[in-house]
Amino acid sequence: MRPYIDLMKLRVVELLIITTVPALFLAAEGWPPLMPTIASLIGGTLAAGAANAFNMVIESDIDKLMSRTKHRPIASGLLTKKQASRFASFLMIISLVIFWVFTTPLATLLTSLAILFYVAIYTVALKPNTNQNIVWGGIAGCLPVLIGWAAVTNSLSMTAFWFFLVVFFWTPPHFWAIAIRYHDDYQAANIPMLPVVASRKRVYIEMWFHTLMMFIVSGLTLNSAGLPTWTYYLTAALAFVFGEQVYKLRKGEAEYEKVAGRIFHFSILYLTLFSILLVVGQLLI
Repeated sequence: MRPYIDLMKLRVVELLIITTVPALFLAAEGWPPLMPTIASLIGGTLAAGAANAFNMVIESDIDKLMSRTKHRPIASGLLTKKQASRFASFLMIISLVIFWVFTTPLATLLTSLAILFYVAIYTVALKPNTNQNIVWGGIAGCLPVLIGWAAVTNSLSMTAFWFFLVVFFWTPPHFWAIAIRYHDDYQAANIPMLPVVASRKRVYIEMWFHTLMMFIVSGLTLNSAGLPTWTYYLTAALAFVFGEQVYKLRKGEAEYEKVAGRIFHFSILYLTLFSILLVVGQLLI
């Protein structure tokens, strides 16, 4: 059973759920309805797990070339591609049924698009062919925000759009930090992640661009949701801490990978605490 669970990459799924929850609260302008909330969390976990499993099927040969991924279920021989494909298909069908029965048509449609985008657009088309793969491919990871919102309202709003952009601009620095840390792995697998094919100066500039844009749209999210003033101060504090780590990427060779590791961890901290801030701020209005 463990290899099937590993196919779902639940540690990655956690981050998607983290952004779904505040979307539910903001859409409901308080505590969201119980059934759509439970359905969104369970259905979202299964949908993301399905997309990740399909990803492993497609990238199984690549996974064998990378020390970070060579122990994954298919790459290590614990499961066949056929077994993994059946499991992924099962998860996808169950997740869509859950969304259709317990949430809204729009949430179901967006979930379908998220799976399709991650598998067909990101994994097949973008990841092996462009150094901007995670920029545009990351859209799939932003869709849980819209899915959570639509699960409550069967519609979307500017607040949902701004929060979507927070995750959109958060994604590249997060994954580029991983690519810096595992530069040799990606190079061996011939995956053109930006830190593998571009100069450190360009990586630093693009990292800063996405980070600054993330800070800006974070503020716009707070403003659109009408959250209290204190949420701006706390968000600014989070931004300062995260921005300080990105600034340190200018360090020399000895510190480069260490700083990238800290950026990776601080990016998770930023998204988690900002999401909590949105929920608490909404409840205290």
